[in-house]
Amino acid sequence: MRVPGLAVVGRPNKGKSSIVATLARDDSVYIDKRAGSTRRTQRFPMIVGDDTLYVLHDTPGMQRSRQVLEWLQANCEDAAGRPDAVRRFYGEHRDDPRFVDECEMLEPIMDGAGIIYVVDGSCPFGREYEPEMEVLRWTGSPSLALINPIQSQEYVEDWQNGLNQYFRTVRVFDAHHAEFAKQLELLELFGHLDTDWRDAMTRAVQALETEREQQHRAASAMVSELIVKSMTYQVSQAVPRGIPAAPVKTALYERYTRHLEGEEQRCRKRLEELFYYRHLRRSETGLPWQESDLFNVEKWYLWGLSKRSLVSVATATGAVLGGSSGMALDAVTGGLLGGLGTTMGGLGGAVAGGTGAMKYADRIAEITVRGIPTGGETLSIGPSPNPNFPFVLLGRALEHHRLLARRTHAHREVMNLDGELLANVNDKERKALNKVFAAIRKDKDIARQQLALADMIYDQMVQVDR
Repeated sequence: MRVPGLAVVGRPNKGKSSIVATLARDDSVYIDKRAGSTRRTQRFPMIVGDDTLYVLHDTPGMQRSRQVLEWLQANCEDAAGRPDAVRRFYGEHRDDPRFVDECEMLEPIMDGAGIIYVVDGSCPFGREYEPEMEVLRWTGSPSLALINPIQSQEYVEDWQNGLNQYFRTVRVFDAHHAEFAKQLELLELFGHLDTDWRDAMTRAVQALETEREQQHRAASAMVSELIVKSMTYQVSQAVPRGIPAAPVKTALYERYTRHLEGEEQRCRKRLEELFYYRHLRRSETGLPWQESDLFNVEKWYLWGLSKRSLVSVATATGAVLGGSSGMALDAVTGGLLGGLGTTMGGLGGAVAGGTGAMKYADRIAEITVRGIPTGGETLSIGPSPNPNFPFVLLGRALEHHRLLARRTHAHREVMNLDGELLANVNDKERKALNKVFAAIRKDKDIARQQLALADMIYDQMVQVDR
């Protein structure tokens, strides 16, 4: 099946490159507000997987269409010979510096590409445009016209009246704000212009629709993974007795927040690549951390054993009674206590089973072995207990996805991510989300909760195309 080619043509600075960027989903297409920024015809294939669906040709603006038309009229006797006359003009003038732009524009058309003629609906229609439209009509190639309202729609109606004299199909198409459905509609129109292209363009539309669904599904999986990882992430650090805790808290806090902010940034980058954005710039604020909610302090004893672990050891030995039972404690811990179990016999009285271990734990922490303290505190930060934390993460991710999905690849302004969060989530959906988040906090079947969360996020994401 022949891959359709679409030559995007028109005068300089009318938004041709923006049309190409949007329909090729390629933000590497060079766009400049200055006229004449495109000097050579460039190919931009639309590829899904390993399949090229169609090719866009970004062409230079036509500069001397009146002279071209005069030559054609002087060298053609009837309408039947017009396409051949255009070919002869191209063959005789392809190396002529006077017509370099016109020949660059005609090259893909001579190879069988259809025509997308682009005009600016914010500029008035005039007779000076008619020669170039007439030249395009002489090619005999399937064609349609797009009115791109760059700054306003003031002259759209005039353009529609004028273009209808030369093109069977005329559409208003804002390259910077054309939603996904509008892009598919344009591709379907081309399938109706040429019967040889119908099957290829139908297949292209179907492939793009399938890929769009897969993009939303993959994005929902990425975001659910981010939320689960962020909700369960924790860092800890043991602080021996006598070491100030404040610097450790600061370092832990920076490590915790830097990790989660890095995870969010990596997720955002993956989503942008999923939607074919490789040069996107964002304006965004960081996560609204509340340090007081994050820290947890637990004492530790016996070279890092927690009070609970100490109880388990004592229970396993049956009892710790003086020096002899202390030796049993050393054996259970693999000798890592360095004789500390024996030292416990000097605490006075018996440490009987778990109850005794718990009772004497704080005094055990005061013991040092060769100058090394056997107790201290473990500082932990995370998981965040704040019930709003996962909702904030989700809201930020959904806003990022919404802006990506509704953006076109011609849109080069900075993406502002400071919009309203969770604006489209109703109370019923919030309650369902909260139930999943509560289960994740309780560590209940995390894998199943993540899948359920991904399905809820997917339901939100697909709404951007409705």
